Amino acid sequence: MIYLTQLIFIKEGQEEVFNQFEEVAIPLIGKYNGQLLLRIRPTDDAYIEQRMEKPYEIHFVRFDSEQDLAAFQQDESWKQFLHLKEQSVRTAILIQGVKL
Repeated sequence: MIYLTQLIFIKEGQEEVFNQFEEVAIPLIGKYNGQLLLRIRPTDDAYIEQRMEKPYEIHFVRFDSEQDLAAFQQDESWKQFLHLKEQSVRTAILIQGVKL
């Protein structure tokens, strides 16, 4: 199993475009032995301590293997909508790990 945590920072005013991309991308995860475990849009009162910019969303995803993740990233229907991600996401931090 591979676990991914993604901190997503979107461009101002691009929330709807980002949501359009998510409507396509999220359902595809299951097609490749993956599961979106958490999708969090944190509010200001959710932070105990902060030393960086607040992300718009946090995703916690699991795939059965690296191969499944790679196959997901090569999915043609996912690629067709990457322009929405590029239009709406300013930057993202991707953290990869395993269950201990």
